Amino acid sequence: MEIRDYVPADEHGWVRCRVLSFLDTAYFDNVLREKEQYDNPAIELVAVEDGQIVGILDIEYELEEGTVCSRGSGLGGMIWHIAVHPDYRRQGIASKLLLKGEEIAKVKGLNRLEAWTRDDQWVNTWYEKSEFQRMDSYLHVYLEGDEELKGHISSEIPKLYPVQAFAHYIGVQKEEIKDKFKRVHECRCYEKALG
Repeated sequence: MEIRDYVPADEHGWVRCRVLSFLDTAYFDNVLREKEQYDNPAIELVAVEDGQIVGILDIEYELEEGTVCSRGSGLGGMIWHIAVHPDYRRQGIASKLLLKGEEIAKVKGLNRLEAWTRDDQWVNTWYEKSEFQRMDSYLHVYLEGDEELKGHISSEIPKLYPVQAFAHYIGVQKEEIKDKFKRVHECRCYEKALG
């Protein structure tokens, strides 16, 4: 397996790897049709096996403090994507991508990495084993159908009726929100200091 820089010709394989990687996670419906482009510089890596992209890592990083990351001081990098094709999991690919990303981040002068993920326990366990510290969380709330939307979401445009909505809940009544709506995910922030 080779870990190398992403190149534009990798886009189809990158998208395919990301979609397949997310299907059995809480991000199953977060489908991209093309690779994201970043406003700031980024460390973009792929893991390749037999000509196929089997892992991806994107870290957008700061040239000016506070422009990418949501917390901490100094220059940080945000992990937007780290994923491994489901047929290639449990081979250490994510860890190898992260290690290479950290090496590059240190050369770029970054002092930490930040990542946000949902409540898949195996994903959270991986971050913790990779020496990330859990720092914060909020809720991703999906509202669907009249029962969940009524009294919570409405439109001020005549004849426009919401049928589903996605919202962030940053309050302290997390358990009440989890009980009120069918699909709620805790979105957790992890941070890793780069020594």
